[in-house]
Amino acid sequence: MREITKDVYLKWYEDMLFWRKFEDKLAALYIQQKVRGFLHLYNGQEAVLAGALHVMNLGGKDKMITAYRNHVQPIGMGVDPRKVMAELLGKVTGTSKGMGGSMHIFSKEHGFYGGHGIVGAQIPVGAGMAFADKYFETGGVTLTYFGDGAARQGSLHEAFNMAMLWKLPVVFICENNGYAMGTSVERTANHTDIWKLGLGYEMPCGPVDGMNPVKVAEAMHEAMERARRGEGPTFLEMKTYRYRGHSMSDAQLYRSKEEVDEYRKIDPITQVLDVIKEKNYATDAEIEAIDKRVKDLVEECATFAEESPFPEAQQLYDVVYEQENYPFIPHRL
Repeated sequence: MREITKDVYLKWYEDMLFWRKFEDKLAALYIQQKVRGFLHLYNGQEAVLAGALHVMNLGGKDKMITAYRNHVQPIGMGVDPRKVMAELLGKVTGTSKGMGGSMHIFSKEHGFYGGHGIVGAQIPVGAGMAFADKYFETGGVTLTYFGDGAARQGSLHEAFNMAMLWKLPVVFICENNGYAMGTSVERTANHTDIWKLGLGYEMPCGPVDGMNPVKVAEAMHEAMERARRGEGPTFLEMKTYRYRGHSMSDAQLYRSKEEVDEYRKIDPITQVLDVIKEKNYATDAEIEAIDKRVKDLVEECATFAEESPFPEAQQLYDVVYEQENYPFIPHRL
């Protein structure tokens, strides 16, 4: 695995802090009704993404697909954060010209395949993407993310079975934040170790500390290398925690403030910052400079999104199927 150096820690800190502050800004814009519909935030789960990005082959080879908690993943993979924020505000400068919104960020160019609103729907799609990689011998691996609630979907079992049968280059990752939409894992099944679902398919599987990017990177590296060798899929359960509700409309009546405060003591951003300070990777002034860069970039994204125009009504016709012998709907794209 690529060495985890001083530069990696500094990048992790800046990236994760930016993802956190970016979504904090989105929460504020949601309260102002500038972000409509649902808004599912990633606060607390950033280490799962940071660790994975460290071992991914970005630039078109490896791919990622996830559910609707999907704003920071494309940013980490290289998508312009200004376009992501514009998409959330429904602006024409967004990643899908303002028509996907919060739950459907997408960038084929950067290997990010969504943002899926149907619970668990992305699991078989991720397996299908891995099938394409095997068929065309691209050498790529697909990371397929889903939550603990989606682990109860039948489509998971179908995808697991086929992925093992065909030895597909896919890593299935359950981001277990404990509550799905608002029901604890303990109330949804007679077992709490979700990773053990892989045992029924003789799939390599195991739990991972999803609050520590080092542990995530180590587990992901092993799984991705196994996939690249043609040995098939792996199922990892990332034990993580979200500090905000399932969505912005979640009253969070299923957990206490004290519980959330306990998990804040192992905040992934704080863990990384502690290592930076402990190993003297950066001075206080250098850390302050990072904090300022993050703050300035978040404001730049917000300004870009708010000043961008909404799509014209014509765009509704531009993005539907164009039929040559039916010239009654003009297309511009």
